[in-house]
Amino acid sequence: MEFRIADTFTASLSRLRAGEQKAVKTTAFDLQMNPSRPGHRLHRVGSTRDRNFWSVRAGRDLRIIVHRAGASFLLCYVDHHDEAYRWAERRRLERHPRTGAAQLVEIREKVREEEVPRYTPPEGVPAAEPVEVRPKEPEVEELLFADKTDKELLGYGIPQDWLPEAKAATEETVLELALHLPAEAAEALLALATGGSPEVGAALAAGADPFTHPDATRRFRVMADRDELERALEAPWEQWAVFLHPAQRSLVERGHGGPARVAGSAGTGKTIVALHRAVHLAEADPDSRVLLATFSEPLADALRRRLRLLIGNRPRLAERLEVQSMGGLAQRLYELNIGPLQRASEEHQRELLSRAGGEVPNHGFSDRFLWAEWSGVVDAWQLENWEEYRDVPRLGRRTRLAETRRKVLWTIFAKVRHELERQDLLTTAAMFGRLEVHFNHARRSPFDHYVIDEAQDISVAELRFLAALSEDRPNSLFFAGDLGQRIFRAPFSWRKLGVDVRGRSRTLRVNYRTSHQIRRQADRLLPPKIADVDGIEEDRRGTVSVFNGPVPEVRVFEAEDEEVAAVGAWLRAAVRSLEDSAEDGELGGDLRPGEVGLFVRSSDEIERASRAVEAAGLRAVLLEATEPLKAGSEVPEGATVSVGTMHRAKGLEFRAVAVMACDDDVLPLQSRIEDVADEADLEDVYNTERHLLYVACTRARDRLLVTGVDPASEFLDDLA
Repeated sequence: MEFRIADTFTASLSRLRAGEQKAVKTTAFDLQMNPSRPGHRLHRVGSTRDRNFWSVRAGRDLRIIVHRAGASFLLCYVDHHDEAYRWAERRRLERHPRTGAAQLVEIREKVREEEVPRYTPPEGVPAAEPVEVRPKEPEVEELLFADKTDKELLGYGIPQDWLPEAKAATEETVLELALHLPAEAAEALLALATGGSPEVGAALAAGADPFTHPDATRRFRVMADRDELERALEAPWEQWAVFLHPAQRSLVERGHGGPARVAGSAGTGKTIVALHRAVHLAEADPDSRVLLATFSEPLADALRRRLRLLIGNRPRLAERLEVQSMGGLAQRLYELNIGPLQRASEEHQRELLSRAGGEVPNHGFSDRFLWAEWSGVVDAWQLENWEEYRDVPRLGRRTRLAETRRKVLWTIFAKVRHELERQDLLTTAAMFGRLEVHFNHARRSPFDHYVIDEAQDISVAELRFLAALSEDRPNSLFFAGDLGQRIFRAPFSWRKLGVDVRGRSRTLRVNYRTSHQIRRQADRLLPPKIADVDGIEEDRRGTVSVFNGPVPEVRVFEAEDEEVAAVGAWLRAAVRSLEDSAEDGELGGDLRPGEVGLFVRSSDEIERASRAVEAAGLRAVLLEATEPLKAGSEVPEGATVSVGTMHRAKGLEFRAVAVMACDDDVLPLQSRIEDVADEADLEDVYNTERHLLYVACTRARDRLLVTGVDPASEFLDDLA
């Protein structure tokens, strides 16, 4: 018997409380071992259109809805008795008449037209004089898909019964309609509604297994053994990282003659593509070693967890797949190939800059400007002499400096370089630079394929290093990133460094993580099109979210104490909602880690955020000091809110997010504005500060609150 699990089951399981989940998992394991065991108390759900739905008791009031047909046993849904039965009564499992894919289809309600009774006055009571009422001209709403034929709509996976609703859909009704349709049909309609052109996949041959269609494999998984079922049920919040959207498969499997890049706004699955790309390369080339890398160690840890979910019990594959942060990888390779490494800390570099500046009288540059020029230009590009500094294109540091002023600056930077060499210390960029030189002359690269996530924040030195490692081999370099989320690095030309992705860059447009309402408002912070230095344009228009949620709240308060109290109340309400009203009234007991986040612009506002968490009666986990919480981790009692800066939010996700302290002098950060020398630099500061707020807001899946104290950040006007 084939034992399968549906995505509707894992989604419904994630909404149950911890104790209930444990009971359901135990029952699911027993069902997998012996579906016909008498103790399971299977009962046919009698009032369903589909006679193959059965219920299984998982507790006093918990029922698992399963579908049994021939050799197929499918876990479909779980909830309390009445809700579970209502779900089954409104579903049927069928093979789509055109695509051939297996679908759990919601049964369309039949709306009955009822005659409105006419009022008749009692006998002896005169009837009122008739009043002529001119009917109001009805507003004619544009039908979005009226020009589509039934054949076209069926080709997108829309169930036969829902064709009338699809043809009658308007801008007001299309989102509600999407909630009732299978995922591929909903995504196609939303794409059409926003001007896109959804792909029409090939139909299965007659008689083929409907569960093998790509649209079916994304929602139904065969469970080979108990271990695989346990992994599928252990972290339903992360299951989206395992299921690959059919439209993304071509990006994962496509061969490239040179470097390639996948782009897309927050939540569109770039990391999913990167994960599957790494696994695909390892499977396609059995003798290869594959590196999956990102810019920080916490994000590398998150990738490792998702990779374990993806590859399961395939140790030989795992042996050839390595996940590293860029810095961790470079340090290891340096020590293996070059020798002991002594790193110069940022604090020490700043100290050397300040000291060198003090030795050059009346130079007129602030310490902040010296650090920005050193880290963003001189050290980033590993400039060794005055001529190189004079001629370097200052992308990202667009202040126009006269040559005489540059000469003054170089006298300071030359002193810093000399002192670092004297102390035998390397900056991070210098470490990558020496590795670049080494691997440009090495016989063999340590890996055959390199997949880089969060590539928008890669540095000049890191890209040069990767170019040396890849040796310009086919399929050796694959990048995933979003220019709209660039918050750490200044822009520069990839092509001039030997990494040319022109013609091999694709954009994802389906958002799986963030609700339509949150995505729509967050997108207002960014322009519809963003281009990199090489002229490759990312068009953000046409991106669609696949689910609805509450409208985000943007609130401005008169005083800080009012904001703290309001954010605390919102956090408390969000936690209660996520816990589904715990019977004992205690907060934090059933809320899983990583479901609520609270972010501020900088560490200066962390204390303000902590007061809001305290006002909610909750405990905070400071992301600045610890790794991101993950499902199943041991958490201090009552610790239910993850608190950190907007920079620390990168790569994380939560069901509910509050972004607070968005005051006028906080966002954009006042110290960055004070350091600006001309309007070009000011524009770059504003852009990256907008990106920061965008990153923080798009960490939210279902609920979002953004607050500030009057006068608030001007960005809130765009967000509202």
